[in-house]
Amino acid sequence: MTGLLIILCLILIGIVVVQIGRLTELAVKIRGENEAQLETNDFNGKLSLGFLILFLPACAISAIYYQDSMLGYGPHESASEHGILLDSAFNVTLFFTSIVFFLTHIALFWFSYKYRGKAGNIGYFMPHDNKLELIWTAIPAVVMFYLVADGLVTWNKVMADVPVDAVVGQDYIEIEGNGMQFAWNLRYPGKDGVLGATNFRLIDGTNPLGQDWTDIENLDDFHPSEIVLPVGKPVRVRITARDVLHNFYLPHFRVKMDAVPGMPTYFVFTPKTTTEEYRERLGSLDRDGNPLYPEWHEPADPTDPNGPRRWEAFDYELACAELCGKGHFSMRRLVKVVSEDEYEDWLNNQTSYYLSTIRNTDSDPFKGQLLDMEVTERKAEFNDALQSALASDTDKIIKLKYVNFETGSARLTSLSRYELDNLVSALNQAPAMSIEVAGHTDNTGSEEGNLDLSNRRAAAVTAYLKDKGIDESRFTAVGYGQSRPVDSNDTEDGRANNRRTEIQIITQ
Repeated sequence: MTGLLIILCLILIGIVVVQIGRLTELAVKIRGENEAQLETNDFNGKLSLGFLILFLPACAISAIYYQDSMLGYGPHESASEHGILLDSAFNVTLFFTSIVFFLTHIALFWFSYKYRGKAGNIGYFMPHDNKLELIWTAIPAVVMFYLVADGLVTWNKVMADVPVDAVVGQDYIEIEGNGMQFAWNLRYPGKDGVLGATNFRLIDGTNPLGQDWTDIENLDDFHPSEIVLPVGKPVRVRITARDVLHNFYLPHFRVKMDAVPGMPTYFVFTPKTTTEEYRERLGSLDRDGNPLYPEWHEPADPTDPNGPRRWEAFDYELACAELCGKGHFSMRRLVKVVSEDEYEDWLNNQTSYYLSTIRNTDSDPFKGQLLDMEVTERKAEFNDALQSALASDTDKIIKLKYVNFETGSARLTSLSRYELDNLVSALNQAPAMSIEVAGHTDNTGSEEGNLDLSNRRAAAVTAYLKDKGIDESRFTAVGYGQSRPVDSNDTEDGRANNRRTEIQIITQ
């Protein structure tokens, strides 16, 4: 019903406009062409003057009124080091173009009024004026020369790549932003600080960036859901696109670069203001305790007047500044700038995309193998557990998490040797240490069979220790079967936890 009423109103407005046009034509015929033209000239001249009086002051007043909401003004000082240069170049350009804007509009509307058509007025014809030509050619040329020269200097500083001798991961960090309809795929390097190689031909449902898993530098890269950056450290962003044209836009950092399919681009910037510092700036108070920027002290959610203020809920953001399709608006990602310590904590809590999604799947070229980084991690994990057991007065038991056997047998799997080598190393480093090797099973099968299997598995471990030169007097093998469960045997996970090999430190 509402739509029908709107359509009827539009039809009526159209009819009124047409009728007014016809009445105007009739009035012209009655009064005469010349008189009607003079009245029209007078009306339009006065209308131009009124527009001048209202329009130009409104432009200036609105700019002043909304200055605290515009980038580069009020609290919105650039959050990156290079942004100050861009804001300065913008202000210089704005200064000169504002002069032209106001002078030309004053001339346009004032002359439209002053020289409106009147009875008896004759226009003055000026065919040429060398002085005037020189003035309006020379002045714009000088201004343009200055703007271009200053712009080139700024451009070369802002668009400079990282120094040739800079070390990635130490002098700067490198991340990747890949645009697609309608999301950003983000990638960070792992502990090696280096992003692995990619190939668009490798993109599929489990490999959104086309990472080459045979490149070991890819194995620790991770895909976060947000951008987290350390303050004060240069960041180089690799910018790519998977389908159509996108734009990598960080407004508060004055970063804006197209993401073009088939043509990788980049941007280098250094964050200088943390998220918390920017929030504090927005929420600043004057000496009397009044908000410097009242609009930022309004509720972030208008329906919740007691909720956080706008300045408290503020976050940096990554957006797409290209019209890339109907879902363009959804390409928003959160950006956080934190201290170096906070960044390191966040980095240490991230999980490699390869390890969480690709490892030991059909896409894994290292399926069934143990990677060097996994060997190192498992050794550190074993050493931590050993030190905790040595320091404890009661809990002297260490679970050998990565010692496994073939199903239903006492044959060690090939990868178990890495965990057992850690145990051998520990025993060699502590000659006074003696241990008990204990085998445990779940309750699947008979109790007698499980006891026998656990004994044979414990014996297999001690046989490995003996083969590595550990004296037999320093270890014993005991099988407990299903008698000492640590979890419920009612679930598969519980039974897996009960199938275990442990050592207990007897002397140290």
